[in-house]
Amino acid sequence: MTKYMEKIPVLDYLRKVVNHESVEGYVTFLQYPTAISETLKFKLTGIDHGEAHVSLKTDVKIHANQQGTVHGGMLCELADAAIGTAHSTVIEEGESFTSIELKINFFRPVWNDTLVAYAKPIQRGRTITVYQCTIENEMGKQVATVLSTVMTLRGDKAKGR
Repeated sequence: MTKYMEKIPVLDYLRKVVNHESVEGYVTFLQYPTAISETLKFKLTGIDHGEAHVSLKTDVKIHANQQGTVHGGMLCELADAAIGTAHSTVIEEGESFTSIELKINFFRPVWNDTLVAYAKPIQRGRTITVYQCTIENEMGKQVATVLSTVMTLRGDKAKGR
């Protein structure tokens, strides 16, 4: 027998996650948690309309590059997850989105630490939105800043994405 699942808006669903409420019995039109976030052990720590905070406890045994610091690609993925989560709160069912540009500046190395990526829009449009994402370490020091351009897809362009 299939259990009834109530479809709720993405923002409402993610607020339940952040508030440690059960999401059993609830679904959204998007897939949460995402496979990549589960694989990389990202944790959603804050959510609002168009904004998201995503954290990661880094471990150089898993995340290090050849210099022994956390790989820059991991920081890019953390920021991209925060930006994607933020944007998922502003799109409607039947819409989709895709990143069309991502630029990162690295400011300090990371070893074993807890990082938080704070994503918010700096320019919103109907189709194109530009996000800024700041990644901080557990001391509150800025590790990296990311700018990303996200395109919202509608109609036939959103199908199958």
